[in-house]
Amino acid sequence: MAHQYDFVLNGYEIGGGSIREHSPEILEKVFEIIGNKKEDIRRQFGHILEAFEYGVPPHGGIAPGIDRICMILAGEPNIREVIAFPKTGDGRDLMMDSPAELTKEQLKELHIKAEKEKNVN
Repeated sequence: MAHQYDFVLNGYEIGGGSIREHSPEILEKVFEIIGNKKEDIRRQFGHILEAFEYGVPPHGGIAPGIDRICMILAGEPNIREVIAFPKTGDGRDLMMDSPAELTKEQLKELHIKAEKEKNVN
């Protein structure tokens, strides 16, 4: 549960945020409603729920979409045209040719040891 808000400009969402739920009783009930067992809730979130029992002020934040604002200001129809570090649909960066395999020299410089998995058949 949260109080959520969005900033919209001419039909474009340019930011959003929320005030998060901070009642341990409500949080535990929500976890149960979405199908978690009590023992799993305590194991995974017990430390947070216990801390919240001592009192937590309302907390939240906002995340402005600077790239969307730039898109609107530049008059571009697509956000891809203004993203500073664009990636392809599968996550590749064509300008930096990444991800790419590192050379042995690069691995040595970074103190990384890479081993291929042994075929377990």
